[in-house]
Amino acid sequence: MEMITRQQSESTLKQIFRLPSFYDRQWEVISQVMAGNRVLFVEKTGYGKSLCFQFPATQFPGMTVVFSPLLALMRDQVSRLQSLGILAACINSEQTEEENHDVIEKAGNNEIKILYIAPERMENYEWMQTTHSLKLSMIVIDEAHCISVWGHDFRPAYRRIINLVNLLPGNFPVLATTATATLEVQKDIAAQMGGQTVEIRGNLLRENFSLRVVHVKSDDEKLAWIGMHIDALEGTGLIYTGTIVETMNFSKWLQHLNISSVNYSSRLQPDARRNVEAGLFNNQWKCVVSTNALGMGIDKPDIRFIIHTQMPQSPIHYYQEIGRAGRDGRPTDIILLYNPADRDLPEAFINGSKPPIEMYGKVVDSLKQGRLGEKQIMETTNMKQTPVRVILADLTDQGIINEVFEGSKRKYESRYGAPAFDASGFTRLRAHKFDELNKMIRYAETDGCRMKYLTGYLGDSVSGTCRNCDNDLGIRHRVTLTAQWQSKITSFWENNLPVLEVANRYSNLANGVAAAYYGNSNVGAAIHKCKYQRGGNFPDFLLKMIVKAFNKALKEEHFDLLVFVSPTESGNLVEEFAGRLSREIKVPLSCRLLKSRPTQPQKVFQPAVLKRSNIKGAFEYADPDELAGKSILLFDDICDSGATIKEIGRLLTQCGAAKITPLVIAKTVGGDLDND
Repeated sequence: MEMITRQQSESTLKQIFRLPSFYDRQWEVISQVMAGNRVLFVEKTGYGKSLCFQFPATQFPGMTVVFSPLLALMRDQVSRLQSLGILAACINSEQTEEENHDVIEKAGNNEIKILYIAPERMENYEWMQTTHSLKLSMIVIDEAHCISVWGHDFRPAYRRIINLVNLLPGNFPVLATTATATLEVQKDIAAQMGGQTVEIRGNLLRENFSLRVVHVKSDDEKLAWIGMHIDALEGTGLIYTGTIVETMNFSKWLQHLNISSVNYSSRLQPDARRNVEAGLFNNQWKCVVSTNALGMGIDKPDIRFIIHTQMPQSPIHYYQEIGRAGRDGRPTDIILLYNPADRDLPEAFINGSKPPIEMYGKVVDSLKQGRLGEKQIMETTNMKQTPVRVILADLTDQGIINEVFEGSKRKYESRYGAPAFDASGFTRLRAHKFDELNKMIRYAETDGCRMKYLTGYLGDSVSGTCRNCDNDLGIRHRVTLTAQWQSKITSFWENNLPVLEVANRYSNLANGVAAAYYGNSNVGAAIHKCKYQRGGNFPDFLLKMIVKAFNKALKEEHFDLLVFVSPTESGNLVEEFAGRLSREIKVPLSCRLLKSRPTQPQKVFQPAVLKRSNIKGAFEYADPDELAGKSILLFDDICDSGATIKEIGRLLTQCGAAKITPLVIAKTVGGDLDND
């Protein structure tokens, strides 16, 4: 297209976007894109990277496709573009198949100017069929650090985008943007995009941030610090936790202290997520407690503080997450509650980021038996969806398996004469990630300028210090857990019972409660010792806990029978404890729930479908007539996915039970409560 000057472009900018002018770096990027170049733009959050593709998109004759993993960004930007009269739409998993179909149809008819699409949707058969007829003018790769295996959030689906980019003519405009890339990752992204990529890097310094690290020795000290200080923090903020369970616990703690808060995670339904996001924009709460699922793509300029209760995996993870605050340039508090023992969780994430080598062999062996789809592979290998997808992407990349279609169904097959799987890169990547974690620990423990540490890690050279972080100000933050705050915390834990969300339309099963989370060190240790190390009967303190939980949550209900779950392992351990519980709460004990066939321990299965299959039809009740119209208290020692309780609930309902309420000693933080 004919090049236009900055003056001409800014006149158009005022007409379409109602903005007075470009930043210098914005115009530098836009002019390169409009000249037909491939550009990688690394710039801090809140700078206006989106305009660098939105403006050219309005000037190009065809459609611009924006690949982004951020559903909130899609919603916000599509809404804003439509309000400006720009034909914009998105394709993602939050929309129905009918809605996505309509968007694809409009795209095929050239009725859309800017189309946002999640990278994973490229694998959709209908989309793949439509791409051949699209009139494309530009490709945009948002969150481009996901391209690089060395980046902090690598996604296999981004490989398909790179494959597409490499098929395009050299003069076809491609823009990749990210706020978080080390120089190493930047070079890797540019190399994958092609040798002629123009690299533009902004200044990543955030001068308005007040970076602090608070040294703590326990989770209770984290609760205490937040309780003591959050009211003194200005405005609305975010508290980031490491797991979904922790989002609920910290949010309930704040509510216990009469501080307005709400929890957020990928486990919420789309409508609930949108409601929380809207409430955050409207400052409905003092804070939102979330996993890192919240914040990406949300353009709220006045988030005044961010607190991390869990150490992130690397400084680049941390920089990205804190970058969601203070976009208006006003003073912003950034706080890390640091316990050296917290490295266990990021280490677990690192160890789980690539499946063990033997899992690759399982997938290859399963495909030697014939073509299989993703779900079939999960079932035959006893593996969850995420590791299966990673493995399939790696095996496809190395030419060991082929991706094929049977009609619209994607399947995989073993490739004849394929090379042996090369795992050498995994070893290097794992070592790299542990090195990144150690750098995060050094950030927490440094006595130097924290902002200088972060920007130096990212590849920026900053002279002097920020004069705004705790180290520059000579402040050391620690927690003194007074008797008053310990009493508040003890009261909170006694009243914060884990809910077992098992109610469903297939039975008369009601939601129940657990006395504690299995992750509670003394609870989990005691159960494990008794079940798996021949440690004898469950100790009395567990009985006191579960009686207290019963009295707190269920004492007002009437129960006709206490039925216990027959264990796969551990002999009469559950029955003996159920007998003691029955005497304490004065509910008659039934020993008539029996195994009708052998089962394996549920913990050996990964996919939910295999957990359900393991216990489907595996129980019977010796005297079903005695259950007619009765209210049943169903006891078990541990609840993980809830599959066993749901299966027994279905059986007891068939036997005539009017209501079945589960009560367990401990709820795991796995199963349906996986972290993001």
